[in-house]
Amino acid sequence: MTAFQLSSEVADALADGRPVVALESTIISHGLPRPRNHEAAIEFEQILREKGVTPATIAVLDGVPQIGLDADGVRRIAEEDLAKASVRDLPILAALGRSGATTVAATAYLAGLAGVRVFATGGLGGVHRGASETFDESADLTTLASSPVTVVSAGVKSVLDIPATLERLETLSVPVIGYGTTAFPAFWLRESGCELDWKVDTADEVAQVMAARDAFGSRTGMVLANPIPLAQQWDPAEHDRVLATAFAAADAAGVRGKAVTPFLLGFIVEESGGRSLEVNLDLARNNVRVAAEVATAWSRIAPRP
Repeated sequence: MTAFQLSSEVADALADGRPVVALESTIISHGLPRPRNHEAAIEFEQILREKGVTPATIAVLDGVPQIGLDADGVRRIAEEDLAKASVRDLPILAALGRSGATTVAATAYLAGLAGVRVFATGGLGGVHRGASETFDESADLTTLASSPVTVVSAGVKSVLDIPATLERLETLSVPVIGYGTTAFPAFWLRESGCELDWKVDTADEVAQVMAARDAFGSRTGMVLANPIPLAQQWDPAEHDRVLATAFAAADAAGVRGKAVTPFLLGFIVEESGGRSLEVNLDLARNNVRVAAEVATAWSRIAPRP
């Protein structure tokens, strides 16, 4: 049994010191409707290829974590009903020969094992509202504390407790840096109301921070908070209205604990008439583009394997 399998394309790129960007599979299998999800998976990879970057979409197929998928693998994550796999699920899937789509946590963990240093996603998981009672906190946060991967994300979804999420990342010593801004984004919105201590303005600066982190011997990841372009963000007033309606609906339905966030996200897509989904795709594309620039900058200064 092998811990993971590199595609030949990804293995060659890593061996040659060429840029590689990891992509998660849960956004494809669980975050987007079919067949839109298959189109998005192909598009995200194509954005990277057009910038001279090798895509490393990650998933567990038939018990083997795959770092880089062929066309059939991309089809499988879009069409098959896969388990949603976090880090804790990886050994179970491996032992039982099952397949799973990797969350941000599992993707970052596997990317770190494989030596892929840059990862593009939509939004990071975080501390859920009411976590003081439910203890509901995404494994994304603790995994980043031990996976040396730079995660390009549009912050975290506004259904989460954003101030608590940032406090938790600080406790875990995970750097959170704004890309061209000190305003931490809230996924569909450019600003969450939370300010960051640090920002960088170029991909080269991100790469320099990565190199400095390595020089200090740090094994933590890093969050590059990349807000969606202003013209593409969801209208804040409409966002606030839909969010308030969604929380009221969850209360009325008696939804509690870990069921709350999936309920809210599904409700928001319907209540917004699909607008939230379109913004989700726009911000994901934007993160993939920025990740490509960061990976390219990193490839110029990273030590060769």
